[in-house]
Amino acid sequence: MSALMAREQLLGGTGLGGAALACCLVAAAVTLRCWVVRGRRQALSRGSRQQEAALEAMGQSVGVFRRQNPGLDEESVLVLPLAQLVQKLKNQEVSPEVALYSYLGKAWEVTKEINCVTNYLRDCKAQLAEVVRQPQAGGLLYGVPISLKECFQYKDQDSTLGLCQNIGFPATEDSVVVQVLKKQGAIPFVHTNVPQSMLSYDCSNPIFGRTLNPLNFSKSPGGSSGGEGALIAGGGSILGLGTDIGGSIRFPAAFCGICGLKPTSGRISKRGVKNCVSGQLAVLTSVGPMAKDVDSLALCLRALLSEDMFLLDPMVPPVPFRETIYASTKPLRIGYYESDGYTMPSPSMKRAVLETKALLEAAGHTLIPFMPSNIDHAMEVLFTGGLFSDGGQAFLKNFKGDSVDPCLGHLTIILRMPNWIKGLLSVLLRPLFPRLVTFLCSSKSRSAGELWNLHHKIEEYQHSVITQWKMLNLDVVLTPMLSPALNINYPGKVSGAVSYTMLYNCLDFPAGVVPVSTVTPEDEKELQKYQGCFGDIWDLWLRKSLKNSVGMPVAVQCVALPWQDELCLRFMHEVERVSQEARKQT
Repeated sequence: MSALMAREQLLGGTGLGGAALACCLVAAAVTLRCWVVRGRRQALSRGSRQQEAALEAMGQSVGVFRRQNPGLDEESVLVLPLAQLVQKLKNQEVSPEVALYSYLGKAWEVTKEINCVTNYLRDCKAQLAEVVRQPQAGGLLYGVPISLKECFQYKDQDSTLGLCQNIGFPATEDSVVVQVLKKQGAIPFVHTNVPQSMLSYDCSNPIFGRTLNPLNFSKSPGGSSGGEGALIAGGGSILGLGTDIGGSIRFPAAFCGICGLKPTSGRISKRGVKNCVSGQLAVLTSVGPMAKDVDSLALCLRALLSEDMFLLDPMVPPVPFRETIYASTKPLRIGYYESDGYTMPSPSMKRAVLETKALLEAAGHTLIPFMPSNIDHAMEVLFTGGLFSDGGQAFLKNFKGDSVDPCLGHLTIILRMPNWIKGLLSVLLRPLFPRLVTFLCSSKSRSAGELWNLHHKIEEYQHSVITQWKMLNLDVVLTPMLSPALNINYPGKVSGAVSYTMLYNCLDFPAGVVPVSTVTPEDEKELQKYQGCFGDIWDLWLRKSLKNSVGMPVAVQCVALPWQDELCLRFMHEVERVSQEARKQT
């Protein structure tokens, strides 16, 4: 019997059997698709319900406390800088309970407007009881409420990263930094929103929705630590923790008008911090603090860089916070540049750098022109190639059976393209979109040997920039920072604009953001002439994304060499001081 006849007999002996099988296969595929869609909808619904239940419980806790404490002036607690709050908590002028519920109440009010809180960490009541029970234990953050980006694993809570497949898998223990914060007397009380997968500098996902900028609801709060930036700027948190792999602390800080530090990647433990891709080591994530002032960042770093962290994670170098470096008043040799030649600064960005330069010179510091070499190569080959050396396959697995949030722009579409299509598009699009073409080429999958070679090139690039730096005997560097906040849905369309931040993730240099000014009507008028460095679609969209920003904060970026995190903070503090004094005078 021939194979054909056997197949016909198996299917019913006629051609109708083949048609029946085809119908069965189609029906099975449709059914499977329905199951997948239904499962995704159920997961989304479950995530949304969990958020609603958490916020309801949060509101009820606040309501009970306020009824039990009528007439309490919560605002007097909320206006205290972190250093003063810590002092009043230690002196028992403010109780940890009052501090916690004052911020819980404010966070609840803020998130009703801008949707920045994803989960109420109800365990904060147990931590509060522990802090109150053992005041003698103290700690640098005794009684301080602290918010956490959703990726910091917290026992019995999900860290979804805005992805359906992560719903229903609660952490079995706290991340190391959460454990350290608790040992230092802090009280983590909420998780905050992130963009789907965290690989975006916007802040939206299908589970929890979009977070708005508290200073202007038509603007993005930045990302991926966007919920943190929005909550702190809105007054609902005094101190928060974020992560940064391409600017994810610095964008929200700049967009929301607060301070943020991306330390050297290995300085703070990343154990228990969830990522959408594991094992990628070409470009490293950093854990860092976010707050309204630089002294608060320094206090958080002091608390984290403790014996507790070094014992819990022996992979972290046991180097405590170096007070003498942060407290130094020695004049600095500061390199600076107005533009990196890849992303033309907006009028307000350029003005912020030049005004800050003048203020620093007036304060006795030396400012020297400095430009890191080959920034375009670092952006287009080293960073992108390192991040997507597998062609983006590990990243795309996160979206199996899930919808893709608009905040990611065209990223998933590009990564799903076969290499041959990327090659063809590269030839066709090169005359009009040279930067996009380079991204297409860099996101191709690589062999192990090619990946090792890329790692070697990253090391060589790091050493070349350090050599440049050392030749000028620089202490730190001042750079523009992408700001003001972009209009909603635009960050995913202007990937090229991340060059000011991504460079220092590729180099693994500590970098922080300080707000120094606001957009003026003159800046807005000058923006109409903005052409960008290339005049391509990314430059066009960037101009559109920055429109209608009068009054929004503008920041600068402060950079130091690897492991000089205290020096970076010291420089940030100096920038903060001179800019604040200048504002008082005007």
